Amino acid sequence: MKRRSLKEHLLLYLKGMSMGAADVVPGVSGGTIAFISGIYEELLNSIRSVNGEALRLISKFDLKGFWKHINGSFLVVLLAGILTSILTLSNLVVYLLANHPILVWGFFFGLIVASVVVVAKKITRWRPATVLFGLIGAAIAYYITVAVPMQTPEALWFIFVAGAIAICAMILPGISGSFLLLLMAKYEFIMNALKELKFDIILVFGVGCVTGLLAFSHVLNWMLKKYHNVTVALLTGFMLGSLNKVWPWKKTLETYTDRHGEVKPLLQENILPGEYAQLTGESSYLLYTVLLAVFGFLVVYLLDRLADQPAGKV
Repeated sequence: MKRRSLKEHLLLYLKGMSMGAADVVPGVSGGTIAFISGIYEELLNSIRSVNGEALRLISKFDLKGFWKHINGSFLVVLLAGILTSILTLSNLVVYLLANHPILVWGFFFGLIVASVVVVAKKITRWRPATVLFGLIGAAIAYYITVAVPMQTPEALWFIFVAGAIAICAMILPGISGSFLLLLMAKYEFIMNALKELKFDIILVFGVGCVTGLLAFSHVLNWMLKKYHNVTVALLTGFMLGSLNKVWPWKKTLETYTDRHGEVKPLLQENILPGEYAQLTGESSYLLYTVLLAVFGFLVVYLLDRLADQPAGKV
């Protein structure tokens, strides 16, 4: 278990906040932030350490051994950062997406473009299979971005299932757990539950998340150890394909009315900034959007440089 200084714990907390902020935005993955900030494999290893050995240590009341086994300090600090963002930023993100969507998507577009570059650098050798899996990842992510949201029940059993599915996506770079919730018609439902502190829904959703996370982390960790380059290529493809979702300028093809009576987009098509201005009669905010995209790119570049620094210099 890696020992961290107070400064490193603060940086880890900020990385957790960045993951949480990304996870509440449909189309952006907290797993992307974990990957580019250099904590992805440690996160997977820490999650998968919550296993039979951990239960054995707990049953013997060996709390110190249990804490060391699961890398407890890392998980608690990171989770605290994630929860801080989700609880404090969810309303802000919903507001910004409703009132300034082009600027928000511009920032995340730049962030994900940089993430593709940063993560692709981690592939040590390109082979035909590596390229193939990168293309497969891009195709899967693209398909998810154009899929039509379904109608689903609000029963607690489905909330559990939605949590398990969403959390698996949240630790996959490029696959947005929030967007999968949107496809399952549960994004707004969960956001409202957090806002209104509906503890039964939050608890069931949380248990589903924990269940899915513990199961899926083992699979992903095994893939990264046995087939590192192919797996990283697949994850890079996921991020590349997700760019379709975060393109800032869109034309709405179909709408739907939510349970609050508000009309929201169901199917959208990406268009050029000039076409957007002509169709809507509104500004495309091209300059500001490009500047925010560049800023998003630089944020990732800085995180990557920090992750590459030796532990004592972070």
